Amino acid sequence: MSTHQISTPAEAVARVNATDVMALGLGPAHPGAFLHALGERTDWVNLQVNGALLTDLYAVFTQPGVTFRSGFFGPAERFLRDSGGNIEYVPSDFRGFGPILEELHPRVMATAVASPDADGWCSLSLHAGASVAELHRCGNDPDRLLIAEFSEFYPHTLGVEPEHTHRLHVSEIDVLIESESQPVNLADAEASDADRAIAEFARTFIHDGATLQTGIGAIPSLIAGMLAEGSGGGYGVHSEMFTTGLMRLHQAGKVTNANKGEFTGYSVTTFAAGIPELYTWLDHNPEVRFLPVEVVNDTRLISLNHNFVSINGAVAVDLWGQVAADTMAGQQHSGTGGHEDFVAGAGLELEDRSLLCMRSSTMQGDTRVSRILPSMGDELLVTTPRHQTDVVITEFGIAELKGKSVRERALALAEIAHPDFRDALIERSGQMG
Repeated sequence: MSTHQISTPAEAVARVNATDVMALGLGPAHPGAFLHALGERTDWVNLQVNGALLTDLYAVFTQPGVTFRSGFFGPAERFLRDSGGNIEYVPSDFRGFGPILEELHPRVMATAVASPDADGWCSLSLHAGASVAELHRCGNDPDRLLIAEFSEFYPHTLGVEPEHTHRLHVSEIDVLIESESQPVNLADAEASDADRAIAEFARTFIHDGATLQTGIGAIPSLIAGMLAEGSGGGYGVHSEMFTTGLMRLHQAGKVTNANKGEFTGYSVTTFAAGIPELYTWLDHNPEVRFLPVEVVNDTRLISLNHNFVSINGAVAVDLWGQVAADTMAGQQHSGTGGHEDFVAGAGLELEDRSLLCMRSSTMQGDTRVSRILPSMGDELLVTTPRHQTDVVITEFGIAELKGKSVRERALALAEIAHPDFRDALIERSGQMG
């Protein structure tokens, strides 16, 4: 390991002003020991922290004088908000985080990294995202403060040389912390019978040699498992998030990345989250490369992949084909992320498909509520516009919307609704367009 002064989390916290502006990357980039240590200080006057997808309940965000401005809510943001913390949502897709960071010009940047190698390089580990350029700008500005926290549990991952090295040098880092922090253990949710039915429908769109994008959750995991156990293969991966399911597909020998338009020979992603086995598997693994989000989520580069299939979820879809994926009951639930990027990228070529997979209904107490709606109403916001929606799948079937008229789309969606609501939605669809 290259010699460099190692600081404690408390020493790093002491370098932050009581009134200051700080920025973090998204979830897997968060330096856990440093953020917990911030909560031990109580003299904050106006500490503004900018980031997304908290992976722990950091006490600093419950203190007066501290604001967390998040571009993507997770369970921690929702809990802290509901508990009275000063948590604010900043609307933006994932690609937009970069320009927002550049304009914000935070005095402090903080990130998790892998342990420095013999030459003093620290891999950015599980996150490239939108913060790479700003980390380098911060590290090269003597008036700013770059804090990096490494742990043996964070894997050394690779970028794509020479342009995207996916690493920081210790000479750029102002405060280097060693900790025992571990990446978030994110297991997939348990699958229901409805999820299994949806996955079976989705599987019919994935042919040998297809390039895949998947998110987290029971349905993408089920689909990856079906592909891993099936007779097909030759798949590629071009995915904003790299998951445990995608690792399983690699381990089954089903990923070759041989038929892609760009980045042939390896899977590309911009961040990873899953179970501890995933992080061990990613360590020094040349099969997966981490690139900034403006590359991975570029709709033009997405469209260059052959037989590209995007697999995402949704909170609700209305009969117009509008998709709500980040709000629930009038409140922010998650964020835009790359939802629209991958739906749009998959819509630029005839052979590509975008699948939105969701259960047809949900229970609110003892009441069943349809997730296919006549219209979005006042409590949901549109994440993806209707003109980009391609395929919607529920446990009751498939609605292919591309190229159909307003009336035809509405009828196709009504027919895959839960039976309790289907007749009313079919009647409504006949009045549209």
